[in-house]
Amino acid sequence: MSDDSMAVTTQRSTVEDWTQALAESVGSPGGGAGAGVMLAIAASLASMVSGYTEADGQEREELAGVHARVRSLRETALRLADEDASASKAFGAAFRLDPGPEREDAIHRASVDAAKASAVLGERAIDAIGDLEWLASNGNPALVADVVVACGALRAAVTGARTNVSFDLAALTSAGRTHEQIRQEQPALWSTVENLDAAVERIDRLTAEVNHRSAPSGSGS
Repeated sequence: MSDDSMAVTTQRSTVEDWTQALAESVGSPGGGAGAGVMLAIAASLASMVSGYTEADGQEREELAGVHARVRSLRETALRLADEDASASKAFGAAFRLDPGPEREDAIHRASVDAAKASAVLGERAIDAIGDLEWLASNGNPALVADVVVACGALRAAVTGARTNVSFDLAALTSAGRTHEQIRQEQPALWSTVENLDAAVERIDRLTAEVNHRSAPSGSGS
């Protein structure tokens, strides 16, 4: 891969260039950065639905808050995707070191940094669930399909973050840690995995509810 390809970022590159970089067997960008892009897609769709939605009174203020948050989230998600790509690059480099104490230390640092990057992305995704719930109930009903697609993108972001945090924590065993030591040393990251599991269930419930409301009426069987 060329140096120019290695410099590809979600914030500055075209979709064509970024996905071409993602398709290369280099791991940076990888699935974690992809989760960030999925979060950005979810935020972008939520922003579009917000812009097409009209509201009065208290709901108008709530809508303005939703719109502001998801617009900001789009930019944040792209930044987090690039940060995850950088963490992924360091993670891979640590495992390519020769066996020894230096390699173990590098793996430990890179694993924790990568897990933290994915955890932050996952936490931002969790924060967005409430805004999609609001749009599902109060958004322009003509754009229900866009809300469902946003839910799917958000779910991909959450599951990606959850798996990456879990995998990165498990990688600490390569640095000589036991699972119990990992849990005691990284309680916040350990809890994040559980929070992301709960978030997936919450998104699934929301998606099922929206699908039920938008399903064609009449006998289907």
